[in-house]
Amino acid sequence: MALATGIVGLPNVGKSTLFNAITQAGAESANYPFCTIDPNVGVVDVPDERLEKIAEIVHPQKITPTSFRFVDIAGLVKGASQGEGLGNKFLSHIREVDAIIHVVRCFEDENITHVAGKMNPAGDIETINLELVLADLETVEKRLDRVARTRKSGDKEAIHEYDILVRLQKALADGKPARSVELDADERKTIKSLNLLTLKNMLYAANVSESDIAHPEENPYVQQVMEIAAEEGAEVVPISAQVEAEIVELEGEERKMFFEELGLKSSGLDRLVAAAYRLLGLITYFTAGEKEVRAWTIREGTKAPQAAGVIHTDFERGFIRAEVMSYADLMSAGSVAGAREKGLLRLEGKDYIVQDGDIITFRFNV
Repeated sequence: MALATGIVGLPNVGKSTLFNAITQAGAESANYPFCTIDPNVGVVDVPDERLEKIAEIVHPQKITPTSFRFVDIAGLVKGASQGEGLGNKFLSHIREVDAIIHVVRCFEDENITHVAGKMNPAGDIETINLELVLADLETVEKRLDRVARTRKSGDKEAIHEYDILVRLQKALADGKPARSVELDADERKTIKSLNLLTLKNMLYAANVSESDIAHPEENPYVQQVMEIAAEEGAEVVPISAQVEAEIVELEGEERKMFFEELGLKSSGLDRLVAAAYRLLGLITYFTAGEKEVRAWTIREGTKAPQAAGVIHTDFERGFIRAEVMSYADLMSAGSVAGAREKGLLRLEGKDYIVQDGDIITFRFNV
């Protein structure tokens, strides 16, 4: 499952600098609005030290991590929902991603123009969120008009959808995101085709200066972002786009020393990916053999046949059983054979729910 995450924010908040750093894709970055017009897409390997540890034991010909897709979307301005700036073009790009990383500027720099003329993270967040809400309100009201006509004929599906849309309309008209409305799985399925922007999970990336990255919680702008995120039930990842740009130029011991100098344990990419996985309820399982050790991304709660289907539909269709051991058990046994001898290798059936870190061999027949 290739996770698609849109990086959004006002112009000149550091989106493209961050995107360049974590994907090394060379997206244009400059000090003027709408530098990014068409979305730049970068696919990065998801960092997972467990993959390397498994490979040290199995000695495969190939190691394949799972991937994470970043989409750098053009800067948004006030009035975008009504066509200002890049307007609907920008909004259409957001509809195509699974989650949103909202980059918020939390650093002062007189050489970098702020689109609103002054630093105000809370105001910046409000501008972005309001435009997304207004765009969704328009989408819901258009759909509501169509469904209302069908509802009059007594159509049960239309009656069901109408009730959902009315609840969404009320929340959006009050300036609240669609995700603030309690919807069960069936209701979400009913409105899935609307692809509402504010129904997507939001993660705030508080972009700070290099001098603040070791203790970002002391930055008053970051504190503003954290307060807003707490109210929304969202998550905040403090990050320095400038530091990330320096990190990608370093390798091995140099990178380790750089982390130590800044008081960091991991890169911003590592922290963004980990936060996005938590946000979307994603986990990783592994397949391991002589030819390849590979990581696979699935949603929490996925059963073995569906997890097998991520590899190939034939695996799911002809599923017989799964041979499973945990990452921790492999590490303690020291080898696959050792795990087998200790009885740590289990046979699981169709109802088994795959766990994060499982190492699985699927048996199937088609």
